[in-house]
Amino acid sequence: MERRLSAILAADVVGYSALMEQDEAGTFDRLRARRTELFEPEIARHHGRIFKLMGDGLLAEFGSVVDAVECAVSLQRGMTERNASVPEEERFNVRIGINIGEVIVDGDDRYGEGVNVAARLEQLAPPAGICVSGKVAKEVENKLAFTFDSVGRQKVKNIEELVDVYQVRIDAAPRRRIRHKRRIGQRWWAIGAAATIVALVAVWMVLQNPLTMISPAGPRTIPSVAVLPFADLSADKSLGYMGEGLANDVIAILSRFSDIAVVSRTSSFAYEGKQGDIRQIGKELGVGYVVEGSVRKEGDRVRIVAQLINTKTGDHVWADRFDKAGTDPWALQDELTGKIVGAMTGEFGAIRKADYSQAWGKDSTNLAEYDYYLRAESQLNLYTKEGLERSGEISRQGLQVFPGSPLLTVELGWSHWLKVALLHSPDPQADLQEADRLVKQVLADKNLSPQVARLANWLNAWLLTLKRDHDGAVAAMNKAIAAAPYNAFTLTDGGSIFLQAGQPEKGLELTDAAAARDPGLSWFFNYVRGFIYIVLGRNEDAVEALKATEFADAPLQLAIAYMRLGREADARSAVEKMLKSAPTATIQSWRQTWNFRDPSIMDQAAADLARAGLPPQ
Repeated sequence: MERRLSAILAADVVGYSALMEQDEAGTFDRLRARRTELFEPEIARHHGRIFKLMGDGLLAEFGSVVDAVECAVSLQRGMTERNASVPEEERFNVRIGINIGEVIVDGDDRYGEGVNVAARLEQLAPPAGICVSGKVAKEVENKLAFTFDSVGRQKVKNIEELVDVYQVRIDAAPRRRIRHKRRIGQRWWAIGAAATIVALVAVWMVLQNPLTMISPAGPRTIPSVAVLPFADLSADKSLGYMGEGLANDVIAILSRFSDIAVVSRTSSFAYEGKQGDIRQIGKELGVGYVVEGSVRKEGDRVRIVAQLINTKTGDHVWADRFDKAGTDPWALQDELTGKIVGAMTGEFGAIRKADYSQAWGKDSTNLAEYDYYLRAESQLNLYTKEGLERSGEISRQGLQVFPGSPLLTVELGWSHWLKVALLHSPDPQADLQEADRLVKQVLADKNLSPQVARLANWLNAWLLTLKRDHDGAVAAMNKAIAAAPYNAFTLTDGGSIFLQAGQPEKGLELTDAAAARDPGLSWFFNYVRGFIYIVLGRNEDAVEALKATEFADAPLQLAIAYMRLGREADARSAVEKMLKSAPTATIQSWRQTWNFRDPSIMDQAAADLARAGLPPQ
């Protein structure tokens, strides 16, 4: 009989029986979807294995208790994100319990007190909560950035001894650990900086290398990173705990990103205090990138320097300094996040531009699949009639070399849709039908990379909107955002989807989040905000926003706002400006690019444009 020490995770759905009574088939389908979309991949990603399914629950085994806790937090956050997009009566709330102990191995099954205590802890957890044993809390308290609140010693069924129970506090941002309570101010700043560093590393890496495909149906690789402990450069060497804490926080948060492979703390911390060539460290750890840095204290100021290094070349991808002084580190974090993210990431950042340049610098006979995508995307982002035509041509050329490529297929779909959206299409219905065909082809593939899933669901959200399936559009847009929650461009366009679905306040919330993350994208979020303000009746605000952008049909939206403010001459000038860039624009072609749940919105807007001089057809 084999015995071994394992971390056991137990999970079940709260109120499952009542949900089954209300809608047996629907509840079963939704539960199965949650397992296949969230639980199974998350548990596998955290190196766990499900060894028992029990109707509405499951048991999973992990070799690392750190992996088990991080997985539990990822699962609960994933459930929260998914619940936000479904009616309250269809939401699942899950309870999770985690214990570490000796288990009996019997084939694929596991037995013993280690399993039994985990199941009892799960029953003590509140809905959407996580309870862990004292053994678990003690083991991970110096390794994870989550707070553990003591629930006290509890008597649980069939276990003679009282069990120390802790509840994991799942916050929007990681918080301080149990130790070092006397250094709360410094600790909070360290975590804030870590969150900023992680966001920047993760977004850069996902966008820099969203996927590398060996063949259309072959394996895909994702960026890999190791995080080294931050060196303590303070004169009194009093910040060693903070240097390790920062690295722990970065590892913990990075582990939430499915697009990034993160080396374990055990492996990367083996290089603590050692001087070496980053290229050699990257080779030994098998990673493409290394995060390293330092912490220093100067008076009442804490300075953190962080850098991301390409291990193949030894070059710095980015580096920045984080200074803490005063009482509001979060404000500084927001400022730094906006500055660096806006400069380096996203579809229009410096890194993506460098990607475009590199792809265009290659001989056409040596282009990889991703090179074709970059070339097509660089033309797509010109948003001109010629650029869209050229983008489509490049995608089709790539599909001849890489038949069936989901990445190039969805890129071709985007070129068809944007010709309609930007009023450049000679046959809007034909372009929309082709875009719809292509996106359906891509979404039929159940093994899409996160980058392709984002692009496909994002495009599908627009196509579903035009079909008046607003609920489906919102669900698709939520999937796109979930695939890249830090992508300001996707967030902003999501505002348009929610606006048309009858949720302008949610649309405004998304554009505000995008503006905080990437101020350089003002030309786009001002465009989306403009129509939101019009629908909300804030026409003065709409004018201010739309005057700051000329993207797409912004002049027509500006004309609508002017008309509602009684400024007919300004409205006519705005329409004339639109006709100079899109001579074939008409009320009929414009109406094909928007579709509100409330049809009166478009009827009133079309009437305003007719009075402002836009031809009917």
